[in-house]
Amino acid sequence: MVSGVFVGLSTVDIIYALDEHPAANAKLVARTQQTFAGGPATNAAVTFSYLGGRATLIAPVGRHALTNLLKEELTRCSVELIDLTPESSEPPPISSIYVDRHGRRSVVSVNTTCTQIPPPQIDHFKLKGAQVILIDGHAMEACKAWSAAARGQGVSVVFDGGSWKPGTNQLLKNVDIAICSADFRPPGCTNNSDAVIEYLRTCGVRSVAISAGADAVRYDSGSSAGSIEVPPVEAVDTTGAGDIFHGAFCYYAAAGLGFVNALREAAAIASESCRFHGTREWMRGRSSAAWQRGV
Repeated sequence: MVSGVFVGLSTVDIIYALDEHPAANAKLVARTQQTFAGGPATNAAVTFSYLGGRATLIAPVGRHALTNLLKEELTRCSVELIDLTPESSEPPPISSIYVDRHGRRSVVSVNTTCTQIPPPQIDHFKLKGAQVILIDGHAMEACKAWSAAARGQGVSVVFDGGSWKPGTNQLLKNVDIAICSADFRPPGCTNNSDAVIEYLRTCGVRSVAISAGADAVRYDSGSSAGSIEVPPVEAVDTTGAGDIFHGAFCYYAAAGLGFVNALREAAAIASESCRFHGTREWMRGRSSAAWQRGV
């Protein structure tokens, strides 16, 4: 069984299905409401575990009553939690997510901006058994410490580049693979994937992929470059699709598929997830064994 470590954000996600996004001063009644453990690293860890990997999540959670929801779901999903803030009584970050009838979403969250995280302690034994570690740039000091330790132990470091954050420059020094959204903008880079790829390669990142929703995933690994088409689906909810993409990539890369093939399999899973509401329903649509092509 492959093992992965996931460092970063854990939130309580409340997803509302609406006919349309709310206007100022409006009151709307949602068609449905769903509540999940969320956040980039968390959703990636859950995906990795669902596909058959052993996942460990490193995130600030604490002991507020609302964190029981996070902990219970992680247990159900067979994800081990190492809590960065075990003594904190502050509420966890809550993301309010609105999805309209066209599948378009809006997200409101404080992420980790209000969380005080003590200096992280590295579990080197946990890293020793891992093939991959994903860092999402939230809980930045923990991401930097764990990625540096992973690099020292020869564990492949994958960066989830959702957006540029203070400290990202230092974080990139230990990154092997960067999988970024089209919204990821390093300093001086405009809306140009060539510039982003060049910037990351200059920072020492070995392989880069840039996702753009339903559009093709562009990749560059130095020895090869190209694009991977995302299988078209009728999307009803894109919430967490990028996180699912990252978790699936980590699983397939850890299983030995190689960079491009792992991207291709991950794109298929992320696309499939958009056919369902929320971030877990897609897992019930098909058994995990059906996704084991080439593994």
